[in-house]
Amino acid sequence: MSRLKPPPALLGNPDDIETQFYEALQRGDIDKLMAVWSDDDEIACVHPGGPRLIGATAIRASFEAIFGNGVVNAQPEQVRRVQSHSSAVHNVLERVEVMGNDGRPQAAWVIATNVYIKGAQGWRMVAHHASPGTPQEVQEIIEAASTLH
Repeated sequence: MSRLKPPPALLGNPDDIETQFYEALQRGDIDKLMAVWSDDDEIACVHPGGPRLIGATAIRASFEAIFGNGVVNAQPEQVRRVQSHSSAVHNVLERVEVMGNDGRPQAAWVIATNVYIKGAQGWRMVAHHASPGTPQEVQEIIEAASTLH
């Protein structure tokens, strides 16, 4: 009697999934990129200046269109993490290489929030929301802890 094999497991924590996500962007590997996403119907993605995309089909189509123009050289920097037993939120400053008006590569900044949920298949991405940044994004404004109530 043959048993169905489960899909190959991704590495076991949100940092590993995030690494695989950015590696897939840098290589233009749509299958590897989609493997980090949850199978949930309500997964969501927002590209800088774009609409909210819901579901794997819409997300895949958007990344295929992006990869049609080449790979995305996005490097995660200054990652801030909040994690519980079964969920994690990463606020990421992405340094993205883009072509300047002079035809030379230059750095642009994107601020992204990546959300991960731990389920039966391990950690998977359920949301990626990216917004355009500014050259000043490399500087963080950090407020001292205070009591809200």
